Amino acid sequence: MIKVCKFGGTSLADGTTMLRVKEIVESDPARRYIVVSAPGKRFSADSKITDLLYQTARECKETGSVGEAYAKVSARFQSIVHELDLPLPICEILRRTAEDIERENDEDFTASRGEYLAGIVMASLLGAAFIDPRTVVKFKDGRLDPRSYILVREAVKGKRRAVVAGFYGEDENGKVRTLSRGGSDVSGAIVARAVMADEYENWTDVSGFLACDPHIVPSPAGIGTLTYRELRELSYMGANVLHSESMFPVREANIPIHIRNTFRPQDEGTRIVPESKYRLGERVVTGIAGKKNFTVVYMEKSLMNAEIGFTHKVLGVLTRHGISFEHLPSGIDTMSLVIDSEVLKDGELERVEEEIGREAHPDHIRAFGGVSLIAVVGEGMSRNVGTSARLFRAIAEAGVNVRMIDQGSSEINIIVGVDNENYERTVKAIYEEFFLASE
Repeated sequence: MIKVCKFGGTSLADGTTMLRVKEIVESDPARRYIVVSAPGKRFSADSKITDLLYQTARECKETGSVGEAYAKVSARFQSIVHELDLPLPICEILRRTAEDIERENDEDFTASRGEYLAGIVMASLLGAAFIDPRTVVKFKDGRLDPRSYILVREAVKGKRRAVVAGFYGEDENGKVRTLSRGGSDVSGAIVARAVMADEYENWTDVSGFLACDPHIVPSPAGIGTLTYRELRELSYMGANVLHSESMFPVREANIPIHIRNTFRPQDEGTRIVPESKYRLGERVVTGIAGKKNFTVVYMEKSLMNAEIGFTHKVLGVLTRHGISFEHLPSGIDTMSLVIDSEVLKDGELERVEEEIGREAHPDHIRAFGGVSLIAVVGEGMSRNVGTSARLFRAIAEAGVNVRMIDQGSSEINIIVGVDNENYERTVKAIYEEFFLASE
């Protein structure tokens, strides 16, 4: 059996947490390939190494050399190596890294050095080989080059254990390129896919996914198992335990993901499995997630269904303005565009409305903001009669008016739009209906 383990920043914040990681890895011989993030915060007022490195990149752009921020990075890694009593020439490694940062003078390269240095330290601690992802994770035209899987597989061949730095790789021009924040989750999935792991363990500081936001519902139920499809829906709507793109490499190979807590390794965590391996449980709904602050552009036009190109004209306006939409609920004579309010610049909404009116000629068009979207997700929803009735009854009994309804074609989610001020009340009402009413 082969397991790939990714450890997040809180799991690598200092020497003590790194020793905990060592204990976890060595407790299971199947944990052969380790992917690491940069050290995170040790306490609330602390700085993440990646944030300090972005600051270092700005200092280097302004002055041509590293400064105060890199001094903090250097001190942090020296402290970790001293705490672990490792035979690493860390001062020399940090000096060479500073020279590399100044020579490259590139934000992506500088930001990647946290994972690079953490990988060197963890490899020394585990007595494992260190693999720099520059040599194996390749990008082409901004996307992962599939040959990365072959390169990773060749790099780890014959190694009992190996440590791979997360978060970055190399493009076709030989330049370091980083993934989006939290991208070490994706790096771990790439390694798991490359070695055809039996399981991808993602170690973090929480014991898996919760059924809803604990800031809204105290101590919500944990989710023991969910499918890739459910993960995608929940992650998209704000359940951010795992980077939303990390599922794609492992999904292709039907490799399960197991979310584990570094600080509570005895907890079961959450398993994310292919639909073919999922067994329906007693709960109809798996989880509830949502986001605030959307804008809805509502249009009416008689015989819209008979007019060829109406939707094309409307979406063409968004394309010219560089605006993406989140949902497109429609009726026979109505259509709504749901847009994240943050992407709308000052005055842009009015210009979009004017252009839609001029090009698509709807009978009526209006926009309203301050809308929250709440996704109710569960593989069992489509197989249980009355799920929608229970959902909307619970919302109505909470005294909330639904502004919008959208159901995905997969039938594993229903999205409702409510006013921002009713967001928390709606989430509570849905949770109580599907997680407490049956207890």
